[in-house]
Amino acid sequence: MHMNSAPHLLAEDRPEYERILDDALRHAHERPDLAAVGERLNAVQLRTMALDATALITATAATEYEHYVKARKELRGPAEGAGQDSGHGSGTDDPNQSGAGIGAVVTVLAPVLAGTAAFIFLLSGYLLRLLNPPPSFASTMVAAGWFFAAVMAAAILAAAVGLLITALRNGSTSQPAEDAENELPEDVARAREAWRHALLERGILPFLRDALADPDAGPASRTPHRSANRIPKIGYSRPDFTSPDDGPASGPRPTFTSPDFTSPDFGGPEHELD
Repeated sequence: MHMNSAPHLLAEDRPEYERILDDALRHAHERPDLAAVGERLNAVQLRTMALDATALITATAATEYEHYVKARKELRGPAEGAGQDSGHGSGTDDPNQSGAGIGAVVTVLAPVLAGTAAFIFLLSGYLLRLLNPPPSFASTMVAAGWFFAAVMAAAILAAAVGLLITALRNGSTSQPAEDAENELPEDVARAREAWRHALLERGILPFLRDALADPDAGPASRTPHRSANRIPKIGYSRPDFTSPDDGPASGPRPTFTSPDFTSPDFGGPEHELD
């Protein structure tokens, strides 16, 4: 990839771009050059404009972003390889995953099936009790209905406890985003910070300043990477056209004269020479 080309912003980095943009808008009033936010354009309008010009703004930090992506890719390379190797291992995780899947199905279906059975048995039993005389098995059906109702309550309680334990386990093993960033290697963290700084100082802030100065201009005309002092000029110049009068002196033009026609010295056939 050429260093001057702007790589496409990866989907995983777009939230970071939006966070930097939101932080710049949140602290806009602390900057004198952005103090006009809310007068001609508000923060929501500026954010929408900046999101529409994401490709143009991120192009101003293309070199830093390319370096950051490359460093991150090198960091993830061994980890991804190890993950793939573990996936092709002895397959001991398959029974565990299968067991976890069966447990989840039972946890979901048990309350539903027990509740359905309780409803059917209770309804049938109490309806049979209305008969005169009631059948002998009416009380048995009512008792069975209450039994399934108790099973449904126990299944719901077990499912709730299981969800609570899972949430606590995931909460204890998960790490905040700040801790994950602090654990990045120094070169990756430095590349990421360089990209953030370049994106803010060379992309987002100049875009917001230009948007406040000229709200009616299009996003391409206010994007910083279009300015002459940020990109090299293309090496060509306008051809020099001159008028014909500026050329070398022309020589004398040829002159033409009409042919000299004279009458013949002889007459017609009826005249003879003297």
